[in-house]
Amino acid sequence: MTTQPPQPTWAESSADNIAKIRADTDLQAHVRVLLRELTRVKYAHNFSWMGRPIIQCPQDIMAMQEIVWKLKPDLIIETGIAHGGSLIFYASMLQLVGTGGRVIGIDIDIRAHNRVEIEKHPMAKHITLIQGSSIDPAIAAQVGKSAKDARCVLVVLDSNHTHVHVLKELELYSPMVTKNSYLVVMDTAIDDLPDEFFGDRPWRKGNSPKSAVHAFMSKNPRFIIDKDIDSKILLTVAPDGYLKCIED
Repeated sequence: MTTQPPQPTWAESSADNIAKIRADTDLQAHVRVLLRELTRVKYAHNFSWMGRPIIQCPQDIMAMQEIVWKLKPDLIIETGIAHGGSLIFYASMLQLVGTGGRVIGIDIDIRAHNRVEIEKHPMAKHITLIQGSSIDPAIAAQVGKSAKDARCVLVVLDSNHTHVHVLKELELYSPMVTKNSYLVVMDTAIDDLPDEFFGDRPWRKGNSPKSAVHAFMSKNPRFIIDKDIDSKILLTVAPDGYLKCIED
């Protein structure tokens, strides 16, 4: 009787798929074109989470779900709130993983109608809202007090997308990220899109979250860019933006 070779596990098959995707330069080129066209029609604006607009690419939300489920953080910090959909998403994930954790959302301008909707949401019990600039040292110090005793801290940067602002956020919030957790920088894809997409906004190619990430990474050995996430989800607004902390 012929013995069948052992079948690869799901994790092994997935790792093999991810490696093949990363090596497929034609596929990567097609995805860049697709991202450009989806951005043109504001594709990411079409989705909500538990009733609140989330304004994120669904593939990035899937990646964040995997990260939160695996890490089970007791603190998630997000700069940039908008409608609050991503805050609600992170809060719902923390409720699912059962850590009793909190989400801190920081925004220089929390619109009154958004605050009302966030604060009356069933997930509000997990959320703390802070109005102020994310790069104000006093705001960062306030958040740092909450992070000081946390077992696992995950940080997501998604506010002002200029190089100077994001780099300052990276400097202020990266020390709060715990080993094996992530510092996620959204909208690094700005560097890969036509400047005219951004109208009168100041961010552009070379003045973007991605340019800030690369400047930060050149001087910060605590983090590596997790390229496997980019390859796994393919369609992402955060290429080179999933930074894994590898040191205490």
